[in-house]
Amino acid sequence: MSAPLFNSAISSLPLLSRGKVRDIYAVDADRLLIVTTDRLSAFDVILPDPIPKKGAVLTAVADFWFARLGHIVPNQLTGVDPESVVAAGERDQVRGRAVVVKRLQPLPIEAVVRGYVIGSGWKDYQATGAICGIALPAGLKLAAKLPSPIFTPATKADVGDHDENISFAKAQANCSAAFSARLAGSGKNGAEICAQARTAALALYEEAANYARGRGIIIADTKFEFGIDAAGTLHLIDEALTPDSSRFWPADQYQEGSNPPSYDKQFVRDYLETLDWNKKAPGPRLPAEVVARTSAKYLEAYERLTGKTL
Repeated sequence: MSAPLFNSAISSLPLLSRGKVRDIYAVDADRLLIVTTDRLSAFDVILPDPIPKKGAVLTAVADFWFARLGHIVPNQLTGVDPESVVAAGERDQVRGRAVVVKRLQPLPIEAVVRGYVIGSGWKDYQATGAICGIALPAGLKLAAKLPSPIFTPATKADVGDHDENISFAKAQANCSAAFSARLAGSGKNGAEICAQARTAALALYEEAANYARGRGIIIADTKFEFGIDAAGTLHLIDEALTPDSSRFWPADQYQEGSNPPSYDKQFVRDYLETLDWNKKAPGPRLPAEVVARTSAKYLEAYERLTGKTL
């Protein structure tokens, strides 16, 4: 197994940005190279220890969903081999963990879909009887399945900051402001694009959740990102339905009223909660056992979903 990749170092292409997990490079005017590293963030802080195979798992899971759900909405993929756009000596940095994608203008929102009452949604429901202003039946328990999935958009936070839940009206306003110049004269507007994203997000979630349930995984909630091309056509971008962007629960351990274990970094969060740490950078080092068990959780999620091994 190759060594974990914390930071990519592709000198043959211009580096555009480093996110919590992904490094983005410019290929040309129409395409980007996205390298998914093995970095792990918790409480919006990038931790110093990479998780072996995490980047490969995230890339493989996202590619699986892009292929399976491509009939619902176009996606960012170009089909170009990432190894073909970097120097020969850099190919090991992109092998199995990178994609070449279309350059698209992202929507200025996180498209969150919730199928269960958990996390910040549970706190909101306890306080208001609603999640993000969407009224729900009284008496729901922790981790209860919602009558139907709900769309609860959020702002996109910079690295180190927290996303903020917003109303659908606010999401439409944000999209209108972001796309006013790009869509001028096209007959489209940002509010319509936002509505299309909501419809697509709900359809993606429902089909994926039904499939995953048959593989023994409950997708409690997930976050999508969308972008538009020059014609204003909506595309699914970034990652899709991975353990980083979703809450995956083992169906055989699910019980309403309790917080089920997750196939993601929850194991790391639980460990960090035992420390005297203020949840600000720099993050603490992780014990080898925590790193190994977290890597195993990511791999198990991929294997359960796809029936394959990495």
